[in-house]
Amino acid sequence: MKKARLIRHAIIAVVLLSGLIWSMAEAQQEMKGASFPEGGFLVTGQWLREHQGDDNLVIVDVRSEKDVQQEGGTYIADAIQLPWSTFRFSDTAYGIGDRFVGMEEARKILGSAGIARNSTVVLYDSVKNDGGATASYLFWILDLLGHEKMHLLERGIDGWIAVDGAVASQPRKAEPVLYQVPAGAVRVDRLASEQFIYGRLGDPLYMILDVRSREEYLGQKPNMGLTGSVLKLGHIPTAVNVDYRLNWADSESKAVKSYPDLQELYRGVDPTLPVIVYCHSGRRSSFTYFILRLMGFEKVILYDNSWNGWGRHQAYFPVETSENKVSGTFLPGAGGKASRRQQQQVNLSRQDTRELQAPAGGYVSCGG
Repeated sequence: MKKARLIRHAIIAVVLLSGLIWSMAEAQQEMKGASFPEGGFLVTGQWLREHQGDDNLVIVDVRSEKDVQQEGGTYIADAIQLPWSTFRFSDTAYGIGDRFVGMEEARKILGSAGIARNSTVVLYDSVKNDGGATASYLFWILDLLGHEKMHLLERGIDGWIAVDGAVASQPRKAEPVLYQVPAGAVRVDRLASEQFIYGRLGDPLYMILDVRSREEYLGQKPNMGLTGSVLKLGHIPTAVNVDYRLNWADSESKAVKSYPDLQELYRGVDPTLPVIVYCHSGRRSSFTYFILRLMGFEKVILYDNSWNGWGRHQAYFPVETSENKVSGTFLPGAGGKASRRQQQQVNLSRQDTRELQAPAGGYVSCGG
C-alpha cells in the first residue's frame, strides 16, 4: 500500500512538473513577443489557439498547393489558402521578374479571398518554406495598404503543430468581400522605385540594407534575371549587408531572435531614419522589413524590384562590389543619444574590387 502511494505521488509530481515546464515555456514565448516595441506583429502557436475563435479573425496559409503537399498536405484548421505568389507577376516589357502586382490589384485579391479591412489577419508559412520569410511578403502588402491588424505566426504551421493545434486536409473556402482602402490610408512611402533610390545615393539621412548572402552582396555569386541571364554583380552603392537569415535564432527552428540579439545585429542603425531594404526579388527583404517593423522602425521602405530591377544590364544604375559597414555603438530602440550623422555614418573603406573572386563579367560600375 505504501509503495503504491509513493508511486502515485511520484506520478502526480511528474505531471505537475511537466505542466510547470510547459507553462514556463509558453510564458517565455508570450514575453518574447511583448519584449519587442511592436511585439503584437509576432504571435505564437499558443496565442493563436487562444484567439482562434475571435470575431473577424482570418488565418492565411501563404504556401503554394505544391509546397503544402510536399510538407504533409495539412493546413491550420479554418485557414484559407492565399499563395504569396498570387501578388506577383513577371514584367516582360521591362525584363523584371516577380514584380508586385500593385496596390489596386492587391486590394482585389484580398477581397476575393474573404479578407476585409477590419479583419485580424494571421499569416503563416512553415519552417521549410522559409520560416516567416514568405508570409512576411503579405505582411508588407497589408502594411503598405495601411491595414491595422495583422500578425505573423512564428515558425508557421510547425509552431502550430508544436502546441497540438488542430489541422485540416483542405483550406477553408471564404466568401468574397470588398476590401476597401480609405482615402489617404495607403502608405506609398513603404515602397521604393529605382529612381527613388538613385536620387538618394550618398544621402546620410537614408540607409540601404542588402539582405542577400554575403557572396551575392560582394559579387561573388550571381543573381539570374527573368530570361535566365546573369545580372550585374555586386550591390547598390553605400548599401550594407545584413543577411536576412541572421534574424533567426538558429537555422533549424527558424524562431526569431530575441530583441537584444536583434538590437546587436542592427547596431548603428537609427530607427528614426528611413531604411531601404532589398534582396533579389523582394521576398527575402520583406522578412527584414517585418523584423525592423517588429523592432519599432517606422520608416522602413521595401525596394520590391530589388536586384531584378537594379541589376539589369539595360538599366544604367551604378553598382559596387566593395564592402560597406555601419560604425558606432548605437543600439536601435535602446535610447542611445548618438547624433544622427554618427548613427548613420557608413565606413566607406573599400577593398580592391580586383581581389574579389567574381564570376566572369567582373566589376560593373554603371551597367552596359
